[in-house]
Amino acid sequence: MAEQPLLVVVTGLAGAGRSTAAKVLEDLGFFVIDNLPPKLIGRAAELADLADFARSKLAVAVDSRSGVLTFAELEQEILRLERDGVRTLTVFLDADDAELVHRYQENRRPHPVKAETLEESIATERKLLADVRGNADVLIDTSELSVHDLRMRLQDAFEAPSPRPQMKVSVSSFGFKHGSPRDLDLVFDVRFLPNPHWVPELRPLTGIDAPVADYVLSDEVAVEFVTRIDELLAFLVPHFVDEGKAYLRVGVGCTGGRHRSVAIAEELGRRLRATGNDVTVRHRDADL
Repeated sequence: MAEQPLLVVVTGLAGAGRSTAAKVLEDLGFFVIDNLPPKLIGRAAELADLADFARSKLAVAVDSRSGVLTFAELEQEILRLERDGVRTLTVFLDADDAELVHRYQENRRPHPVKAETLEESIATERKLLADVRGNADVLIDTSELSVHDLRMRLQDAFEAPSPRPQMKVSVSSFGFKHGSPRDLDLVFDVRFLPNPHWVPELRPLTGIDAPVADYVLSDEVAVEFVTRIDELLAFLVPHFVDEGKAYLRVGVGCTGGRHRSVAIAEELGRRLRATGNDVTVRHRDADL
């Protein structure tokens, strides 16, 4: 069976890393068209040789420089492409306002949305893109990501030589005291579990280490909790896939992000892999 053509739309807030994402996708074998107005997305796909398109894949980068960007415009083009047999995925890059202000002050470039202040420009653009963000297939908050981290996120989503029918699931542990990640689809709080931090010999370790993992998972409530999440995801994932969602980010949080959340995320990842899911497990705060 011939591979289904894949079109990736890369968009998001100005300053959130769209140009970097476009370069990463080029490295992953995509032909990238930058700064394309939404109304021309379908035309770009039409001009591509679909035989080559299926092998190399096409990505278009769209931002506020292209004029007024609304979800209705994108949706219209995406629906038409999907009717023509082209699979589409939307990647939305976000960052918090303070980080965006810092980036623009650092590079001294004008914001594409004109307003009296930089903060007003960002607020206007955020409102303009709210629907696009809410309907994105892959949402990445770059506020605390290095270029290397962003590359890894995109590789997780697109590095496979061809799009797979199964969903890619990312399980991330984190500490609430360091702030909750903003680009998660589902968040589970494990602060109700016994805390290895208060066991002197376990405190220097993390949930990746067997003594900590054994301590956390020796609790019957912890085992039941992971089992119930596993069952919930077994129910949810097929329905997400039916709706066209290709990438699911699951967060597991505890107080510091070193012990309980790490152990639970590792165990959840192990169970998801055992049932045939494509899973990546990451630990944001384990080394803090």
